[in-house]
Amino acid sequence: MSKVLERHARRIAVGSGAAAVIALGAPLLAAAAPAQASVPAEPYATVISQNGVNERQYPSTDSSALGILQYADQVGLRCKVRAQNVADNNVWYLLRDEQTWISARYVVQTGILPYCKDLLQDRLTHSPQTADAMG
Repeated sequence: MSKVLERHARRIAVGSGAAAVIALGAPLLAAAAPAQASVPAEPYATVISQNGVNERQYPSTDSSALGILQYADQVGLRCKVRAQNVADNNVWYLLRDEQTWISARYVVQTGILPYCKDLLQDRLTHSPQTADAMG
């Protein structure tokens, strides 16, 4: 089963409770072919917590959990911010293919990752619309 399909199944399970795990788990697992493990393009994160890490709507543990990444899962990263401190680590990562956040406390980052403010600022200052507005 692909990593994306697994993550979406876990996200549904988190939002729907244990009954969804039973209802969705068996058909998805039965239909799954052996997946080739592939490393995402850099920058990416690898989950090091044995308990996994929650994907959150915002970079805070008070935010809704929208999914779970399991131990050793690897996921592409878009950018990082400094937000809520989790066990002496206040860095949070925005996932590349999802609009969800994970705490850096439970993963190891590979590759160079910009801060979200720098990424957004770069896109704004170097866009064609900005160049037109400046004259």
